[in-house]
Amino acid sequence: MSTMETDEVSVVLSSNTASGLSLSLHPLPILNISEHLTRLKLQTNSPNPFLLGALLGTQNGREIEIVNTFELAITNDTVHHAYLVSRRDQYKQVFPSLEFIGWYSVAPYPTAKHIALHEQFTGYCSTPLLLLLQPAVVGSQNKLNTQPLPFKAYEPSIEIRERTSRAVYIEVPYTVETGEAERIAVDWTAKGGGSGTSLEAHLQTQRSAVKMLHDRLLVLVKYVTDVIAGQAPNDYTTFRSLSALVASLPATENDAFREEFDTEYEDVQLTAVLSSLTKCTNVLNDLVDKHIVLASGRDDRMGGGIRRKQMGKPGGFQGDWDRTH
Repeated sequence: MSTMETDEVSVVLSSNTASGLSLSLHPLPILNISEHLTRLKLQTNSPNPFLLGALLGTQNGREIEIVNTFELAITNDTVHHAYLVSRRDQYKQVFPSLEFIGWYSVAPYPTAKHIALHEQFTGYCSTPLLLLLQPAVVGSQNKLNTQPLPFKAYEPSIEIRERTSRAVYIEVPYTVETGEAERIAVDWTAKGGGSGTSLEAHLQTQRSAVKMLHDRLLVLVKYVTDVIAGQAPNDYTTFRSLSALVASLPATENDAFREEFDTEYEDVQLTAVLSSLTKCTNVLNDLVDKHIVLASGRDDRMGGGIRRKQMGKPGGFQGDWDRTH
């Protein structure tokens, strides 16, 4: 199954129809689904791969929490139910309180394809939720959800019109809920999983700052280029600001600036060399210490053997009886 196809008849009811669910979304499902999509993009070399997964959480009446997820296998629009049951039971052994409460996918909005897939999950949950990741709307603000996240949740329902019924979805507002342990884990993951050092964090910050400056400079260069080409209107206020910005920059071809720059560059290089020499000296010192310990132990063993041999010879060391008699 590839990307979702669009349908003429929408399967989502209008925003005037409100859902009575109180939905909470934890950070772990957000990270799992995002990682699932990124990995599939790299594996399939496709900008819009189709993915499918299960949602695990808790439900107390009309209050639902989405706590975890796991991936699902699908062939020709058919879910591998044996794999789903196996993974669900494995999670159940570790987290007894978590239940199958829905499924997730990636699409701009629900279609008839989602309705067909929905029917395959009703055996595990009477009203399985649908959580859609919408990469095309990153940073947009929807009407129901107050979180600027590219996720939308939908509750299945039945619409009766002209004495006929059809399966539809109702958008459900959600809130992102985090516990203390989740906040620590997310912060640890954002910092590189604890593998980074303070130097790496500092360099990463510097790289982000330089990249932001470079992007803004590209915007200014493009504006000036468009003005010269007659594709953008003249804005003299902007020109004066650009002129003041250029005038405030140091003269890079000035001899004093070049001398000071070279001095600082040499100081940095000298510091790096001294750091390398100090590290090599420490390694050499450890090696010498180990060699001394090894050599002294070998001499002790050899010296003890020589003394024992000499004492056993006729002209060897004299004992106390020989010295007194």
